[in-house]
Amino acid sequence: MKLLAILHFRCPRCLKGPVFRTFWSLHKECPECGLAFEREPGYFTGAMYFSYGIGILIAGPVSIYLFLQGFSEPVIFAVALAQLAIVSPLLFRYSRVAWMHFDQRWDPR
Repeated sequence: MKLLAILHFRCPRCLKGPVFRTFWSLHKECPECGLAFEREPGYFTGAMYFSYGIGILIAGPVSIYLFLQGFSEPVIFAVALAQLAIVSPLLFRYSRVAWMHFDQRWDPR
C-alpha cells in the first residue's frame, strides 16, 4: 500500500491526498488530512539522498552492462548522463515523495 502511494505521489499519512499541485509544485499541505508537506526550510535536503539512490538504480545496471561489453569510459559516462537527464523530472518528484514517506515513518507528527 505504501509503495503504491509513493508511485502515485500520495500523502505519507493518509495515502490519499495528492502531494503535487502541478508537475513541479507541491501542495503546502495534504488536501485530505491537512499534513504539512514541508515541515521547515530545507526539509527536502534529505530527498537528495533518495535522488542519488534512485539515479544509481537507473544508471548503474546499464553502465555495468556497457562496461562488460567493452565500451570506453567516456561513452559509458555519456550514456549515464543522458539517462539521468531524461529521468530527472521524475527523480525530482519520486525522491521528494519517498523522502516524505521515510520521514513520516520515522518521525511522525
